Amino acid sequence: MELVLLTALGVGGATVFGAAVGFLFRRLSHTFSDIVLSFAAGVMLAAAVIGLILPSIEEGGRFGIPLTVVGIFSGALFLNLIDRLVPHLHKLKGEDSEAHRNTSLERVMLFVLAIGIHNLPEGIAAGVGFGGEDPAAALLIAGGIALQNIPEGMVIIGPMLAAGISAKKTFLLALATGVVEVVGTMLGYFAVQFASAILPFALAFAGGTMLYIISDEMIPETHAHGHERGATYALLVGFCLMLVSDALLG
Repeated sequence: MELVLLTALGVGGATVFGAAVGFLFRRLSHTFSDIVLSFAAGVMLAAAVIGLILPSIEEGGRFGIPLTVVGIFSGALFLNLIDRLVPHLHKLKGEDSEAHRNTSLERVMLFVLAIGIHNLPEGIAAGVGFGGEDPAAALLIAGGIALQNIPEGMVIIGPMLAAGISAKKTFLLALATGVVEVVGTMLGYFAVQFASAILPFALAFAGGTMLYIISDEMIPETHAHGHERGATYALLVGFCLMLVSDALLG
């Protein structure tokens, strides 16, 4: 339980750490942002497959494959529904500082709200990972999500400051998005502890949410500014790093 709580704080704290970096470097180049975000996408992709989807198949027994497929699509459809209700505003992250000055406060708050909402299933994915018998795999998942949260925390600072939100309120809003992740981690953990029968589906559902985020948000964002080649290699580096980490921990 202590390990789960520390992991939850680490996953949520990564967003706050990214926000702190965002305060120090408010004008991040697209090249840097795309490379870092692509690396995080590779890490998350490996974590989703190794830590969630493959264990779902193993835990599901004779129904492992169909149950995992249903779980993956359920997770993806869940986030697709969230996107329809609260658009994630990809374009806002790609705007330059001049465009930020012209961004309305309402759009910025919608942007931050969307990140907070998307952080909930990410946190659940981290918590669900601890439902299995492999703490190393759970830490692998949490590590991948935490790495992704750092650049996400970085990109929310500029738009809020440019919209006229004070530095104090900007930091508190960034902190709130991290707290959502902590709550999600604990929800995911307790859900599979109290209902272990849902573990295979929960693992696949969490994996589906991560795959959706990678494909729908992270990869398009990193390929939108002319740095596709570097972004692709950064993704591969992140993916291979997690493979090596899994081999060493396993």
